[in-house]
Amino acid sequence: MLTSRLATPDDEPALRHVMALAIDQLQQSFLTPEQVVASHAFMGLDSRLIADGTYFVIDDGGTIAGCGGWSRRATPYGHDSSATRDDRLLDPATEPAKVRAMYTHPAHVRRGVGRMIMMLCEEAAQAEGFSSLELSATLAGAPLYRACGFHDVARLMDGGVPLIRMQKNLIS
Repeated sequence: MLTSRLATPDDEPALRHVMALAIDQLQQSFLTPEQVVASHAFMGLDSRLIADGTYFVIDDGGTIAGCGGWSRRATPYGHDSSATRDDRLLDPATEPAKVRAMYTHPAHVRRGVGRMIMMLCEEAAQAEGFSSLELSATLAGAPLYRACGFHDVARLMDGGVPLIRMQKNLIS
């Protein structure tokens, strides 16, 4: 049975392991081997999400099945040392909250992990007054996000790796 909780700093080594597995294994059908390697330059753990209390761990019987979260900060994606960091707090009245750093352990794909994280992110962002969400999707993640109601806004590249900026309104 899947359960959720907020991540703590003690989780960081295990989260980094899950992220590396997900990057290396789940993108293989969508990217070249060189692009998978390049993904590590900007994908991974942003410990600010843990410190902010907006990063979730999905547990399956004592094993981390996945992780992901959202942010009230302007950083669109990336890890602790990404060049795109922007810790400015977003205005919930005019800006979308950011869904960030979603990863599923390869042994747990297609079991509801991603949808569970999305539900937790949506509920938490709405509780803080946000009416929309935005994320930067990998090609591997885009089908899940579309199934969760996100629509494509723009295509971009980072280090030769394609990404899709996507948005979702939380209020109809």
